[in-house]
Amino acid sequence: MPQSAYLTPTTDEDLSLDHVKSLLTYYMDITSKTGKQLSWSYGHFAFPYTLVEKAESGDWFYLKGKNDDYRTIVIGMTNKTLQIVLPDHSTHGDKAKANELSKFLATKLKADLVLFNGRKMLYTKK
Repeated sequence: MPQSAYLTPTTDEDLSLDHVKSLLTYYMDITSKTGKQLSWSYGHFAFPYTLVEKAESGDWFYLKGKNDDYRTIVIGMTNKTLQIVLPDHSTHGDKAKANELSKFLATKLKADLVLFNGRKMLYTKK
């Protein structure tokens, strides 16, 4: 059974998939820079996915794993809410990485986050 996490931004800014893609690109960039400082390919391990977009899908995209430990994470928009989905064939590595990415996105978007286990995390300004 697929599992989902939801991010609901608390600001009035419009959330778009293009903005989420740019944040994921930023995440890839900062992890690769960390790897350069450590003389290690940390970026490859921190983000073991390729961002894949289908021409007909305007409201979702997915992250395809680069090795057998990681398979698929689907990211889409539903009613001003970002939904991160782990399909049935996802691995434990996918779930761990999806939790990490959802927390990163919630921090950057200042969003309320409902994790895969139903627990809520608030990343709003106080």
